[in-house]
Amino acid sequence: MAGSVMVVCPACDTANRVPADRLGDGPVCGRCRERLFQGRPVALSGARFDAQVGRSGIPVLVDFWAPWCGPCKVMAPAFEQAARELEPGIRLAKVNTEDDPSLAARYGIQAIPTLVLFKGGREVARHSGVLPLPALVAWARKGLGSSG
Repeated sequence: MAGSVMVVCPACDTANRVPADRLGDGPVCGRCRERLFQGRPVALSGARFDAQVGRSGIPVLVDFWAPWCGPCKVMAPAFEQAARELEPGIRLAKVNTEDDPSLAARYGIQAIPTLVLFKGGREVARHSGVLPLPALVAWARKGLGSSG
C-alpha cells in the first residue's frame, strides 16, 4: 500500500492523513466532513496561510492578488479553472494583499499578481504577471518537476 499524505481541510484547517492512492477518491475531512478537494482556490490569510502551506503534504500554489488590480482580475478565471485541473496534486489558494499586507511583505511580493508555489512549506517557484490557463498549469507542473 502507498504511503499517506497530509491534506489540510479547506474549510476548518484540520490536517487529515489520506492514503496517497486515495487522493482522487473524494476524501472528506475527519472533523467537519467537508470535501478535502473542492475544485476551487482557498482564500487564505494569517494563521490559515500557515496551516494550509506549512502543514500540507501536497504542494500549494498561492496567488497573491488585490481587488483593484486589473491583471489580477484577468487571471482570476484561469486560476479558478486551474484548481479543477491541478487538484488533488496541488492545492490552489489566494491571498488578498490588501487584507493581509504582512503576508505579502513576509514573502517579498513586489508586484501582483504573483504566483508562489510551495512544497513542504518551502517556496520552490515564483512567477509575477498574468498567465493564461495552459501556461499556468504547465508552469505549476514544471515547478514541481512533473508532467502530470
